[in-house]
Amino acid sequence: MSKRILEVNNLHVSFNTHGGEVKAVRGVDFHLDKGETLAIVGESGSGKSVTTKALMRLIPNPPGFIKGGEIHFEGKDLAKLPEKQMEKIRGKDISMIFQDPMTSLNPTMTIGKQIMEPLVKHQNMNKNDARKRAIELLKLVGLPSPETRFKQYPHQFSGGQRQRVVIAIALACNPKILIADEPTTALDVTIQAQILELMKDLQTKIETSIIFITHDLGVVANVADRVAVMYGGQIVESGTVDEIFYDPRHPYTWGLIGSMPTTDTEGETELVAIPGTPPDLLNPPAGDAFALRSEYAMKIDFEQEPPYYKVSDTHFVKSWLLHPSAPQVEPPEAVKVRHRKMPSNYDEPVLVEGVRA
Repeated sequence: MSKRILEVNNLHVSFNTHGGEVKAVRGVDFHLDKGETLAIVGESGSGKSVTTKALMRLIPNPPGFIKGGEIHFEGKDLAKLPEKQMEKIRGKDISMIFQDPMTSLNPTMTIGKQIMEPLVKHQNMNKNDARKRAIELLKLVGLPSPETRFKQYPHQFSGGQRQRVVIAIALACNPKILIADEPTTALDVTIQAQILELMKDLQTKIETSIIFITHDLGVVANVADRVAVMYGGQIVESGTVDEIFYDPRHPYTWGLIGSMPTTDTEGETELVAIPGTPPDLLNPPAGDAFALRSEYAMKIDFEQEPPYYKVSDTHFVKSWLLHPSAPQVEPPEAVKVRHRKMPSNYDEPVLVEGVRA
């Protein structure tokens, strides 16, 4: 039986602005088990990155602050932990891979020194041992000639190689939780596939748990065990990968799946855009945050926030459509088409050959 490593309860994160309080995260609950990959998906502005930065207490204060909730990790509530204690956890027990490797790396320091830094600080290694371990990590993330690469600077690496270096830094202390914030967005599709494959491979080698943030549902199918769909600062649907892809129940999840491109050889499959824009979290809507953009919205959606309905032991949906008195609604045709075209084996490669990053 899997052991729970992280539990987040009723997390609220806000930002004070000239216009007022932006309620960026509004009552988020989720958990992470040991050795599991949880994907958090949603459009830009849905609260994905803010949620995970709050886990590491990286919300800039001011203007941001954790307004309420609990983040339980190994018997501690990270939301209330003093900063000095948090510094011992950040980078050691919980690490983060950021979206743009160029802004994560120091251009004035060699790659080797940057990988050695957490080893010396958190593992109390001497410089000799830290150097050996840094070279091992460069080899582990698939960079050729690690001894040579150790002495080079970030500008001497390609985008894919820089992301591998960032992963090596994040893995330096064998973290228990690895947060990957859209780690492949800035990379082309071939390199993206290699980085995702690398992360899956490393997860089995170092037995870490991963929280993977993305707006791309296509990426999720290949990396995640469970998926949490975020919208308007809330999780609106959560379940296993199969439940989210093959039995989605929230109209927003339908919209995300319908907007995925497919490798359609029989004709053109229409890409469906979700109309409208995400809600203004300065003044969050009273009811269902997605109601204004949903063709399935009922009167109650504009008046009352829906509760979570349990579809299975692992599948929960925040939508009035699951109320027993709600009308029976079928997913749109675009979602059904994608169900038929999704591979039965997620691991089967579409590209057999590619250039290594």
